[in-house]
Amino acid sequence: MKTKVADRSSLITHHSSLSGLSRSTLDRLAKLGINSKFDLVLHLPLRYDDETRLYPINEAPPGQPVLVEGNVVECHIQYRPKRQLLCHIEDGSGVLTLRFFNFYTSQLKQLAAGARVRAFGEIRHGFFGPEMVHPRYRVVHGDMPIARALTPVYPTTAGLAQDTLRRLIARALADCDLQDTLPQALLDRLGLPAFREAVLLLHNPPPQLAQETLQERRHPAWHRVKFDELLAQQLSMRLHHERRRAAGAPALKAHGSLARSLLARLPFRLTRAQQRAWREIERDLARPHPMQRLLQGDVGSGKTVVAALAALQSVENGCQVAVMAPTEILAEQLYHKFVAWLAPLKVGLVWLSGSLGRKDKRAALAAVAKGEAKIAVGTHALIEEEVEFADLALAVVDEQHRFGVHQRLALRMKGSRPNPGAQPHQLMMSATPIPRTLAMSYYADLDVSMIDELPPGRTPVTTKLVSEARREEVIRRVRDACVAGSQAYWVCPLIEESERLQLKTALETHAALAATFPELKLGLVHGRMKGEDKAQVMDAFRRGAIQLLVATTVIEVGVDVPSASLLVIEHAERMGLAQLHQLRGRVGRGTDVSTCILLYATPLTAAARERLKIIYENHDGFEIARHDLRLRGPGELLGARQSGMPLLRFADLNTDLDLLDAARAAAAALLREQPDAARRHLARWLGTRHEYLKA
Repeated sequence: MKTKVADRSSLITHHSSLSGLSRSTLDRLAKLGINSKFDLVLHLPLRYDDETRLYPINEAPPGQPVLVEGNVVECHIQYRPKRQLLCHIEDGSGVLTLRFFNFYTSQLKQLAAGARVRAFGEIRHGFFGPEMVHPRYRVVHGDMPIARALTPVYPTTAGLAQDTLRRLIARALADCDLQDTLPQALLDRLGLPAFREAVLLLHNPPPQLAQETLQERRHPAWHRVKFDELLAQQLSMRLHHERRRAAGAPALKAHGSLARSLLARLPFRLTRAQQRAWREIERDLARPHPMQRLLQGDVGSGKTVVAALAALQSVENGCQVAVMAPTEILAEQLYHKFVAWLAPLKVGLVWLSGSLGRKDKRAALAAVAKGEAKIAVGTHALIEEEVEFADLALAVVDEQHRFGVHQRLALRMKGSRPNPGAQPHQLMMSATPIPRTLAMSYYADLDVSMIDELPPGRTPVTTKLVSEARREEVIRRVRDACVAGSQAYWVCPLIEESERLQLKTALETHAALAATFPELKLGLVHGRMKGEDKAQVMDAFRRGAIQLLVATTVIEVGVDVPSASLLVIEHAERMGLAQLHQLRGRVGRGTDVSTCILLYATPLTAAARERLKIIYENHDGFEIARHDLRLRGPGELLGARQSGMPLLRFADLNTDLDLLDAARAAAAALLREQPDAARRHLARWLGTRHEYLKA
């Protein structure tokens, strides 16, 4: 049964706006992502304070925040060793000092002798007896009751007090419709509480509740919120998937003659995983709706040849292909591979990049516009306004997570010009493997092909961790390897603060190594070199005219020199797991035994030590990506902050896999059987944001 997808406008419900608040308060709330009353409902506590029990001063347990009450005996300002306000209170069981280093003079009058004060904080034993430093306090008037629920402590920003947030959230809980969006049968089957019950409990939990279940987000109320968030994400992705299937695209029938010619010319046979991925793509391209497929494979698994086979299927149907890569080095590497494989088959190819000369660029643009060039390979230059395709049917995006949503969308729009309303097929490739949980969550609207085996003959890379103190040994090792006929990379440290500093380090390293190795031929590549200069150096390295290549991290992806068998990475402790794994993939591409030396400086932070241990012990990119997800979270791993993907606020993909599985199944069932419930749920959780889906 085909799912009925409601039109775009009917899925959007505007939550009640925030009114009656000052501009400064609205701005501060916006910093927290709060723009409506319902955003306040979903602004859940970080932790809770227990102010439901009043302790006698001399019986209060140490090492934890407690609530005490007493009469002010004396309050004064002390100037040594530094200016501070001291307030002494007693309750009949003992005396407690309240110490404030930051205070207003008016507090001296407020805490005058005889005032009754209730203070919350941790009691520590100072030089003059028990004291609380900067407690939260209030002056008690009459018979003031103590709290009946745990006191929530919310994420906040400068200038927005906890009391203000609590008041606004309490008002939102009273004003907003907290009725359930989901059918009771679904909640019963999953053992989840009602939405209203869950959020009220999380904002105002009773004191008898075990705090650790709240703190560790194991309480059923937390399960409900996390399930709802995951369900909204899955619904959004599935709706996007269905809209894509409803759109038109050229049906590229698989004739196969060019593919057979290419395979016959290759000096290797495709692996089973490559053949499987190719067949999946081949089937998608033959359908009359846009393919949107992610081709995943570890470093060196052979994704490029699969992309070339896909390109030939478009060419056989008389249509064009755009192949876009994030860096000039990677794009040029792809171009040279495509030329070597496809030019003998009489397929017209052009190269487009920002560094292309004016005359060459005009010729390339004309060939693309007339349809003479069937395949255009390049960088972001492919999405410039002046680039017009005669009939673009397939867009291939390599290292897709490095492009923003607007860039991928701009490339797709190049296919709609000759045929308004039509979309090209899209093949995205990534050598940064995505863990299964991440793929299930953030790529639920994509079809995923996996190349999960390496071509035969690839030798595993030996990884060595070496302290900077042994740098001279590493230098001797590099010299010996190059003299013996091998080639090596020396990768300079990543300096995030300044590209200029990184360039300076690369230049200095190159000069120092050139002075140390006068008998070796050295090359240098970095991000600020002109494209043609980089190309010349890389070509010389490929030909063996350069024995040692000093480089910044621009060689992280796309560089394929089978004769290079030694890689040194300086300050490896500064780099992330994905980047280290990508760089390590520059060697081990031939039959020689290859080594990657990770030079690190001491002392190491705990995080750096853990990263180096993981990369040393693991060579499987998917296992490394799993650790990366655990350490960094999905947002950074996907580049999601620039991709338009809704990041998860409550669910944790490392621990909530069961909820993700349940949300995927529930999303499919709701769209099929109860589309009204699906619409209500999307409107509650994403409002208009579910319309801004990734390209």
